[in-house]
Amino acid sequence: MNARRVAWEVVRRTFDRGAYTDRAFPAEAQRAGLDTRERRQAMRLAYGTVQRLRTLDAAIEDLGGRPPMRLQAPLRHALRVSAYELLFDSGVPARAAVSEGVELARAVAGERVSGLANAVLRRIAEAPDGWLGALPVAVRLSYPDWVIEEWVDLLGAADAEQLGEAQNRPSEPAVRVNTLRGEVPDLGIRTHGDPDLPEALVLDEPFDVLGSPAFRDGLIWPQSRSSMHVGRAVAAEPGMRVLDLCAAPGGKSGHLAALMEDRGQLVCVERHRGRAAELERTLRRLGVTCARVEVADVLDVAGGGYDRILLDPPCSGLGVLSGRPDARWRRQAADVTELAGIQRAMLEHARSLLEPDGRLVYSVCTLTRAEGEGVVAPGQMLLPQATGSDGFYVAVA
Repeated sequence: MNARRVAWEVVRRTFDRGAYTDRAFPAEAQRAGLDTRERRQAMRLAYGTVQRLRTLDAAIEDLGGRPPMRLQAPLRHALRVSAYELLFDSGVPARAAVSEGVELARAVAGERVSGLANAVLRRIAEAPDGWLGALPVAVRLSYPDWVIEEWVDLLGAADAEQLGEAQNRPSEPAVRVNTLRGEVPDLGIRTHGDPDLPEALVLDEPFDVLGSPAFRDGLIWPQSRSSMHVGRAVAAEPGMRVLDLCAAPGGKSGHLAALMEDRGQLVCVERHRGRAAELERTLRRLGVTCARVEVADVLDVAGGGYDRILLDPPCSGLGVLSGRPDARWRRQAADVTELAGIQRAMLEHARSLLEPDGRLVYSVCTLTRAEGEGVVAPGQMLLPQATGSDGFYVAVA
């Protein structure tokens, strides 16, 4: 099974079975036994096709003359993968992409579709200059209309477009060095740091973080620089009582423990038992001893007297779309309003748990007015086009 077929399998599972792209891909790549080069190609095609779905469907219909939803699903997904290669992968000559696309369509949908696939893909390959640029912004950048409208309301048209473009690029690969385990490990690749985040390493070359000895031994943790800025904003210090609400999977919890030098009391609250168990495994891997995990809903947490609280509640996730290609298709505009109500209730309860001179930080990995300043203002927006990292809203509440 080649890289294009693996990409097709991932796209099919994403849209026909509701699978998460970033979970479906590793399983399909392993099943196919792809080598490193093929795996990268398959990932680029799979993630890109899911991400650029709206643009690709416009190309199939406007240029190829075939409404995608009237095609049988196997053929539709094959044309999407090949259209992505033609429109967005400049490393593959158009003639080769068309030929490979026809072969993919034949393999998944039968010999009878070869002529149709060839005609559609040839027309896409011959797209007139300016076709892509003339599309409406939401179609050209491949987002639901409501997402672009949210960003225009928040940032204005120009910055909203830049945000959309930034989140169509691959997410920045970064890890947090776990200072509880000692010195910065040698990962065997080129990296660079961040003067504002001594614990951050940005990876300049491909690197299998989760498969590395450094991850296995708890020396590093995959974490965006924006996420690390959240931990820094909490200003946790050794000996403090710190509360981390909605703590799983534990990257920020581990960061707080490191900033506390593993001295004091860190209470990590997670509502779901399975995620709480994952959180405990993470903390053990990182060598954290000052923390305990409490399985509870945020609104049921009792007690108080905390010096520092981090509230990182469920959100619409519109700041981390570059690493979650299918996420933009899973949310609806109504979700934002519902989530903002939950966030406000959690924040009000969190305030009741804080020492009078304590510090509470509210953080969401999204960029909407309702979930940001609509919950607590003023705050800081970390924009991907400015930071090179994920999008967050962070406020001291």
